[in-house]
Amino acid sequence: MRTGLRTALRRAETLLLIRGARRNAWAAVCENRRLAVEREQPERVPERSA
Repeated sequence: MRTGLRTALRRAETLLLIRGARRNAWAAVCENRRLAVEREQPERVPERSA
């Protein structure tokens, strides 16, 4: 494989990995926000029916 092609493939791979990492980081942020909202809401306790 020629050096130029190898370098281009490495750069493309790095770019894709960076985009994937950003996407995963954003998904984690959204999940943390959702969990924080759930923690702030009072927990519902089912009422016992006699």
